[in-house]
Amino acid sequence: MNPEAQVVVIGAGPVGQSAALLLARWGVQVLVLDQRAGREPAGSKSICQQRDVLDIWAAAGAAGVAEEGVAWTTARTYYRDRELLTWSFEREGPLPPCVNLSQTRTEQILDAAIAAQPLIEVRWNHEVTGLTQDASGVTVHCGQRLLRASYVVACAGARAPAVRGSLGVAFDGETFDDQFLICDIRADLPGWENERRFYFDPVWNPGRQVLIHPCPGGTFRIDWQIAPDYIPTDIDISRKIRQIIGDRPYELLWHSTYRFHSRIVSRMRVGRVLLAGDCAHLVAPFGARGLNSGVPDAENAAWKLAFVLNGWAGEGLLESYHSERHAAARENLEVTAATMRFLAPRTVEERTRRRAVLEGGPAEQIDSGRFAEPFWYVDSPLTTPEPERPFRGRPPKGALCVPAPGVILPDMALSEGRLREFCRDGFLVLLGDMCDSSLFVQVLGKVITAPLAVRGLAEIDGTGSLAERLGAGPDEAWLIRPDSYIAAIIPHAGPESVASAVSRAIGGSPARTTP
Repeated sequence: MNPEAQVVVIGAGPVGQSAALLLARWGVQVLVLDQRAGREPAGSKSICQQRDVLDIWAAAGAAGVAEEGVAWTTARTYYRDRELLTWSFEREGPLPPCVNLSQTRTEQILDAAIAAQPLIEVRWNHEVTGLTQDASGVTVHCGQRLLRASYVVACAGARAPAVRGSLGVAFDGETFDDQFLICDIRADLPGWENERRFYFDPVWNPGRQVLIHPCPGGTFRIDWQIAPDYIPTDIDISRKIRQIIGDRPYELLWHSTYRFHSRIVSRMRVGRVLLAGDCAHLVAPFGARGLNSGVPDAENAAWKLAFVLNGWAGEGLLESYHSERHAAARENLEVTAATMRFLAPRTVEERTRRRAVLEGGPAEQIDSGRFAEPFWYVDSPLTTPEPERPFRGRPPKGALCVPAPGVILPDMALSEGRLREFCRDGFLVLLGDMCDSSLFVQVLGKVITAPLAVRGLAEIDGTGSLAERLGAGPDEAWLIRPDSYIAAIIPHAGPESVASAVSRAIGGSPARTTP
């Protein structure tokens, strides 16, 4: 059977769209399959896109998400009618720390980028009923239709039992009892346009929570925590909205209810199939860690598949997809599970502790959801540790992380563009002033077949601001992965030590090792 594409992506949601665009950016032919008849615009759904996801989409040709979204900067948290705390993001680089944009609009922007990419084909009405693998590829079963590809990225969403079942992976976890009611409204709410508001136990939703997010065009997303057996009516929804906005005119654009789930697959790589997004992990949405972890799944999968398909790395590199992204999913589950224990305590002890914190406890113990942040690949097999640059742990909420091996590279504006724009076409070696760039180019060009650029820090930024931001020494080499993560920081660097770090960063199997 002739292959339909090098990679089949199952699912045309934002994660699948991102995977397809990023694979095509590497020159990989992609076929996207979706069981639906076509795009179904419906409500805001996932609305918060974090800075590093915006960066990924900009590289994929979808910079419009950052341009159109509302860049909120302040988060206010209340207990009943009393403000408890306020925090703001630290700004890093030209991209906003976060924007709010409806999933419907995000999908339209990604669709436009896909339509402009000749290496991507999208087929609707293709429900995947099973997958079988052999040594040379994957057969994708769509009922009686059989399609063939070298690899598959499964982004089929939470309701994908046939996909997970055919791979033999478990999807263990729990479902929370309480429901949440979501409403999209259009209203004039002066002062609310650029801040997120979270209410614990307000008088108009006693014993539960309410979350309000600004969105483009004078619209707002409101989430109410509601009882497990609550069935909303039009009259009750109107009453709830009025309790928040008063007598102002408003327009109800969309509403829905949902329950939170906390689940993770036992494996995110099974042979030639990589699972991503909600197909692999489900988390409670407080902190916006769903879509903001699914898109990094897609990027991680895309560059590694491209390296294997192009012969720049051995197939062993794909196992690092599971080790890195499964660890990221576990961290998100731990963070969101702690948030849910605070938001919806299940025991007397948890309820007592929560009340004590809200009524005067330390502000840092108030948990309304730690906002999405990148997972640091500090313990990844691809990362070369450096004792002089240890990981210092997660920074305070909203703050920036100190650069170290395994941490994502900070972004900043340079005369030639953004720093991370230099990272997306392969590995990047950044050198201090004392390193001879020509020698590194000469040696690395003989031992590495993967795309790799060597740039001096002063060459990129003559002001010294970049070296200062990184804390880079004059004899150091910084190895940056294609997804902007720091793979190594090498003091007293020489070409051989950098080559060793590159070998490790592509799974220990460079395509050619003879100088």
